[in-house]
Amino acid sequence: MSFINQLNSVQQNAAKQVEGPVMIVAGAGSGKTRVLTYRVAYLLSIGVPPYQLLVLTFTNKAADEMKKRIVSLVGDKSASAWIGTFHSMFARLLRYESEHIGYGKNFSIYDTDDSLGLIKNIQHDLEISAQSFKPNAIRARISSAKNKLVSPDQFEIIAKDIFEEKTALIFKEYQKRLKQNNAMDFDDLLLKPIELFERHPKILSKYQDRFRFILVDEYQDTNRAQYKLIKMIAGKYKNICIVGDDAQSIYGFRGADIRNILDFEKDFPEAKIFHLEQNYRSTQTILTAADQVIKNNVNRIEKTLWTDNPKGEPISVLSCQSDTDESEKVAANIKKAILKYKIDFLNIAILYRTNAQSRSIEDALRRSGIPYLIIGGIEFYKRKEIKDVIAYLRLIVNPKDDISFQRIVNYPVRGIGDVTVNHLKAVAEECKCSFFEAVDFVTEAKGISKNAIEKLKQFRKLIQKFIDLKTILSASELSRSLVDDIGILKEFKEEGTVESLSRMENVHELLSAITEFSEKNENGGLEAFLQEVSLVADVDQLDDKHNAVTLMTVHSAKGLEYDVVFIMGLEEGLFPIFQAIQSTNEVEEERRLFYVGMTRCMRKLYLSYAYSRYRMGELTYPNPSRFMKEIKDDLYIYENGALRKESGFNKELDFFDRPIKSQVPFKKLKNYSEKKVVVQHFRNYESQSQVAEELHVGSVVRHSTFGKGRILQLNGNGDETRAVIDFENAGRKQLMLKYAALEVL
Repeated sequence: MSFINQLNSVQQNAAKQVEGPVMIVAGAGSGKTRVLTYRVAYLLSIGVPPYQLLVLTFTNKAADEMKKRIVSLVGDKSASAWIGTFHSMFARLLRYESEHIGYGKNFSIYDTDDSLGLIKNIQHDLEISAQSFKPNAIRARISSAKNKLVSPDQFEIIAKDIFEEKTALIFKEYQKRLKQNNAMDFDDLLLKPIELFERHPKILSKYQDRFRFILVDEYQDTNRAQYKLIKMIAGKYKNICIVGDDAQSIYGFRGADIRNILDFEKDFPEAKIFHLEQNYRSTQTILTAADQVIKNNVNRIEKTLWTDNPKGEPISVLSCQSDTDESEKVAANIKKAILKYKIDFLNIAILYRTNAQSRSIEDALRRSGIPYLIIGGIEFYKRKEIKDVIAYLRLIVNPKDDISFQRIVNYPVRGIGDVTVNHLKAVAEECKCSFFEAVDFVTEAKGISKNAIEKLKQFRKLIQKFIDLKTILSASELSRSLVDDIGILKEFKEEGTVESLSRMENVHELLSAITEFSEKNENGGLEAFLQEVSLVADVDQLDDKHNAVTLMTVHSAKGLEYDVVFIMGLEEGLFPIFQAIQSTNEVEEERRLFYVGMTRCMRKLYLSYAYSRYRMGELTYPNPSRFMKEIKDDLYIYENGALRKESGFNKELDFFDRPIKSQVPFKKLKNYSEKKVVVQHFRNYESQSQVAEELHVGSVVRHSTFGKGRILQLNGNGDETRAVIDFENAGRKQLMLKYAALEVL
């Protein structure tokens, strides 16, 4: 048992606390998985039978690593212990007991695609339009309800709109057909054991006696179903040990419930609490900064990380003019870091809040000859939604592009199937023309239905419309009009899943890229942009995965560590994300996410933000993130000619005392010499009632979505007038006044 001496004193005490509930609050880099592994080894070494252990993890990789470590410590004693993910362990349990709840032991487990296929079949049978009610969105809503322990009947009662009413109908039928098919989906692997234990108390008692010691890794990531299962099995002996860090609870969008770890002491008042606060990863400077940030959260367990590592260098802040400038500065500092710290590219990570942000940094890294690898995603220009929009643009530029034609002729779905496309191909071959031209020659005699011919002609008319507009509109205007016409953004928004919203953000980023390209290149037409994209797609910089900078979202970085870390896009509305700004709980999760990003870093941390950024195809003017302002000035330095080097984040002026473009404080503005404009805008958009108001630089206004703000700039004339407005909570936005629905305060 000498292995236990390899732990520090607090870790040892946690590992050796055998009886009763135990909560190990493990800060970032404090060795939490190590403690859990050694605790299992310790229990086995003092004679606890391995079959009495249930060890639950969140990934198969974590479970496999734990098994190997335990074997290295105590040999093969652990062979009969149940060590694995929640889903695999309870699927195993159900194989023994499923007949008690009406399932055969050979039940099927439906993956996401299987579930989606079943939902589509049900929609067809119930005559619920898959166009109006997206199957992916319905599947996500059903899964979310299950994770929150909401039954089909309960869901029907709480349904608040037509979408949820239709979902309730499908939910009921979905569960019925799963049972008929002797099948369970992933969520059922957690729900059905709860049903089993509630209906058969003796079976619950059997497993309470079997699993006298329960250990749970990453407890902060559990949902309500997992929480209830654990609580039920631990109910008799209460020998439950959970390991987690409330400050790293970042998966609320997946159903994780931070209340599970925050309320552990209420659920088990007799629990022994151990705080692992010694960090073995980062410098003290990084830990102090992370601690200053996370202490702004109200819902948290008190702890303070410390380390025996050196104090380390101050955090470097990159204050940038634009997102392009930001990416170029990051690339330049990567080259400096390689030389200064004598490290390889693989020791560097670039983190961002949304996948769409990768486009700008990818461009900069390619220009700088820096190899990179994207984790948890694919290169920007290889993402399906990007390739789809680009295929439209290519067909508009080159109507003879049959590959692009075939890719998008039925995207979004128009009812033009493979049979129709094959007939069209035959016509094109016979006429020796492109698919686009062949549409004019198809007839019912060629085997294509009248309805299919009409849909083909509608598609051709759509493309021809933009071919005609190509010489009239700029590349930016044409692209935005096209995306609006084909309706993919509306489709993504209606689907409402995390994946679809990410795809929507990617399309917005493509529009931004086109706008930015057009403005920076005098001859920046659509053809020139597509040529650059083609060259980008052909560049092969990712082959050497053994030595490349890692790019990923902060969510994907959890559990990883790097010598040098860059966190980009630290602006209000981006990090924290705009959707979270109005909710205290969601802002706190965003802050935890920033904390996770900071604590991935071992030696040198860079934080960057831009004063202007293209978003949704428009130039916006965001404010620096509130999280950066929570770091004390003595912990960071500005790099690369910062815009506000003299002030520091915590010396920023209050919102209505900040200088506007003329550098005259707002409260001193009396006689405006700046441009004034009278615009017709809609105060009540629904009734289209028009109110003429005089707006000028310095006007304080209210927007229905963004709230209170002040006008910084006015550009254009008449209906084309645009305003740059600095909003208190949403940062800087550029709005067309004709549609802005502003209220003058």
